[in-house]
Amino acid sequence: MKERKEVFPGDEVAVEEEYLASDGTFAVDGVIYASQIGILELDSEEMTARVISPNPPNVLKEGDIVFAIVADTRSTMATADVVASDGRLRDIGGETYATIHVSKISPGYTDDVSKELRKGDHIRAQVMGIKPSLQLTTKDEHLGVVKALCFKCKTEMKRKGKTQLYCEKCDRSVTRKLADDYGNVIF
Repeated sequence: MKERKEVFPGDEVAVEEEYLASDGTFAVDGVIYASQIGILELDSEEMTARVISPNPPNVLKEGDIVFAIVADTRSTMATADVVASDGRLRDIGGETYATIHVSKISPGYTDDVSKELRKGDHIRAQVMGIKPSLQLTTKDEHLGVVKALCFKCKTEMKRKGKTQLYCEKCDRSVTRKLADDYGNVIF
């Protein structure tokens, strides 16, 4: 049976003789306290005390789809700053600095990250790992660059084929690992 009531941070919710502290709670000297606003759930089957937040933080987990901006590229990896999680309005809580290994960028062979991603590119990626650091992949066809600017004139580049981008102002073409909906994404 689960007993439920609204609690605030610092409220005494149970004692460790009866329950174990769980999500949203902490224990001090045998007393369990709420660490966040929410609904207290005392689970007499599991013998746990937890506080369920009505508005939980947006913490990334494996499999999440995120939007990021490429911060830097090297020959074997890119770094990116995650700015949003697909389908969620809340800001991301926790680590937002991520890496993308060269082997996780494209389904085919890639020997140089700069042929697929460039600094400043807006990308859609999938979280592959969160420990010890945030790791992303763009291998799927729906993942990859969703917006890119010409590195010379900063004009938004237009798609020209499956992997080509074209700057009308500079009359230059470059390759990228493009998402299937390049140019149609706003974030």
